[in-house]
Parts: sequence; structure tokens; C-alpha cells
Amino acid sequence: MSLLLNNPDVMAKARDEIDACIGKPVRLIEATDLPKLHYLRCIIMETLRLYPAVPFLVPRQSSADCTIHGFHIPKGTMLLVNTFAIHRDPELWKEPTNFIPERYCINFEEGKNEVKIMLPFGMGRRRCPGEILGMQMVCLALGTMIQCFTWERVGHALVDMTEGSGLTMPKKVPLEALCQPQATMMDLLSKT
Repeated sequence: MSLLLNNPDVMAKARDEIDACIGKPVRLIEATDLPKLHYLRCIIMETLRLYPAVPFLVPRQSSADCTIHGFHIPKGTMLLVNTFAIHRDPELWKEPTNFIPERYCINFEEGKNEVKIMLPFGMGRRRCPGEILGMQMVCLALGTMIQCFTWERVGHALVDMTEGSGLTMPKKVPLEALCQPQATMMDLLSKT
């Protein structure tokens, strides 16, 4: 939500996508709508790239001596994958510190998108088993928040995106935002 408040054009594009998907009569987003909400998913993936839930994957241990990019790794060495650094590596990403959800949109002419590597849920055998459920819940929650309310920053300054210290990379300054129910959603919201 912080990134959307700092990028109202992105939030408006997501709202337009949701409105076009839901149509009339107005109803809340459902799980069956999610496969059609491509831009919403792009927003979430870009957010997870810039601000992964955890900056390092679960530690691994090398099972044999090996060499990786010229570095000798002895058997038994603890290995950490720094997702935060990988997701912001300028060799992998154009404008790596900028919020650009469109980088996940498929380029149909070339048949690929810009994404090189995404690790917010880990990789390999130890990939998070809750990834699909987690993505579905985040899509439903964020989509519903965008669909039902108009959001604004408190004051004119951008939302402070500075990370605090901790295992899960909390924001240093808690998010404060103003919201008002969308006029088209008032009847529906009063019934729930």
C-alpha cells in the first residue's frame, strides 16, 4: 500500500483493471477473479522484489567442496542467499530501486518479460509451500482495499519507505493513510 500511495497512477491503473474485471452489478473481488487481474499481480511481485518479507533465504549447507564464480566453498560451509541484494542488482534489473510493476507484464512480441530471478518465496526443494495461498490472500486483500476505498497519503510528503531493523524488514516509520469508501461500493459495504 505504501508504494501505491507514492504512485497513485499505478493504484488508478489497478482500480481500472479491477472495475473492468468485476463489471456490473458491483460485487467484491473473489478468488475466481484473480487470474484476470494481471496488473494487480504485477504490483505485488514488484513489491516483493523491492521489499521481500525476509532479506535472506533459509540457510543451506554445502554438501561437497565446490567453486562458485571463482570462490572456493568447502564442504559444510553455511550458505546464505541475500534476496534483498539479488532483487536490487543492477546487472539483473533495469532501474533496480524503482517501483515498476510493468516489468512483470509479458511482452508478447518477444514472449518474455524483464524478470530474471525472483526469490521472495525461496527456491528449489525448500521453496515456501504456502506461496500459492500467500499470493492469493495478498491479491484478495490488496485488491479489495483498492476496489472498496479511495486512498491518500497523510500530508503532501511521500510515504517514507526506509526499512527498520528486524528479521522481517519492517518499515522504520509505520504507514499512516487516509481512506474513504468508494461511492460505488457504499451499498455493498453497508451490507457486509
